[in-house]
Amino acid sequence: MTDNDETTRLARLVALLTLLQTKRTLTASELARRFSVSTRTIYRDIRTLEQAGVPVVTVEGKGYTLLDGYRLPPVMFTSEEAIALLTAEKLAAGLTDTYTAQRTGAAMDKLRAALRRADRDKLETIAPHIQVLGSSDQPDRPNTYQQLVTAITQQQVVRLHYSAADTGESTVRDIEPIGLYLSQQWHTVAYCRLRQSFRNFRLDRIQQLSLTGEVFAARPETLQQYWADTANRAGREKVVIQFQPSAVLPEPAQRLHDTKLQYGWASDRQLPDGSVEMTFFIGSLPYIAAWLLPYAGAVTVLEPPALQQELCELAQKAHTFFCPSGQGMT
Repeated sequence: MTDNDETTRLARLVALLTLLQTKRTLTASELARRFSVSTRTIYRDIRTLEQAGVPVVTVEGKGYTLLDGYRLPPVMFTSEEAIALLTAEKLAAGLTDTYTAQRTGAAMDKLRAALRRADRDKLETIAPHIQVLGSSDQPDRPNTYQQLVTAITQQQVVRLHYSAADTGESTVRDIEPIGLYLSQQWHTVAYCRLRQSFRNFRLDRIQQLSLTGEVFAARPETLQQYWADTANRAGREKVVIQFQPSAVLPEPAQRLHDTKLQYGWASDRQLPDGSVEMTFFIGSLPYIAAWLLPYAGAVTVLEPPALQQELCELAQKAHTFFCPSGQGMT
């Protein structure tokens, strides 16, 4: 075994021990995939840890875990890991709520205290060069995000006053949240007791939120299942478009991918020419047409023909309004 192989194995052993401290149980197959090695190599690494006095417990049929209560002193972070966590701090400050941003900042202060002086200086130098444009300039943002995280973790029913997108009407809902996701705005997917079905709620439309203390039964549904069910829901029309990312700037192209979940996105298929075939199931063609219009030149409608007509009429209305008397036409 070369010195380089030994160094690689030592790094893997440290990473393996760190991982065992962060998870309840891990199988040999999971660990092998994580470190891109064979299960035989994992078995050998586990024996090495045991010989070094690490109390690894084998749980029959489940995998490996550490003896309850066993902890090593904190592992030193590399400067690259610290910068990655700095990015996470910036994201939390700009894209979550006040409470979460404060807690993330407190965690980062502990990290900075554990760093070598040279790494602390490097982190301080790079910090001003990483910015997340969000709502961090609003110091009193409601703690909606953090409360929902708590509700999902503890399976607590949430009562919220919610403003509808189309009418602005406010209703009181008791919901059982199963997940959160970010797509331009934060959303929570939850079972709505008022509507007796799963619904998608935008956090910026929540006027008031409170945890009721009532615990709901664990649900097997996931965010992925909700999106799949939404796509297959009866009464939705199938829309297929071909999107050419190279026809627009990178930022608008990314924006289309970031917002597609709001428009009934079901799947993507990469085509040989670099374009992407995107499939949606949508209940309103005018709704998706208004979203697609700014991507003129980059989007081709494959089906249905009615969407092409919607886009044509929408473009004509925009031209008539903004270019009266034929201005701008050649």
